Amino acid sequence: MSKTCQITGKRPRPGNQYALRGIAKKKKGIGLKITGIKKRRFQPNLVKKRFYIPEENRFVTLRVSTQGMRIIDKLGISPAIRKAKSEKLKAKI
Repeated sequence: MSKTCQITGKRPRPGNQYALRGIAKKKKGIGLKITGIKKRRFQPNLVKKRFYIPEENRFVTLRVSTQGMRIIDKLGISPAIRKAKSEKLKAKI
C-alpha cells in the first residue's frame, strides 16, 4: 500500500539531513558549519481510520493524514470523499 493520503493526496517528499559542527554565533562561537549532507524522505503522518457514512449506512476505512482528518471534521465525510474523488479524476484527465 502506498504512503499516500486518500483525502489530501500527501505523499513522501525528498529532503536532506544536515550534519552540523561548531558553536553557534549567539553562543559566542564562530558559527555552525555543515559537514555532511544525507538524503532522506519526509513521510506524511498517515493513520488508518474508520469513518461512518450515514447516507450509505456503512463504515469506510481510509488511510488519511492528520490534515485529512481535519478536512473531514470541517466538511463532513461525504463531501470530503466527493471532493477527493473529483480532484483525482481531474488529475487523470
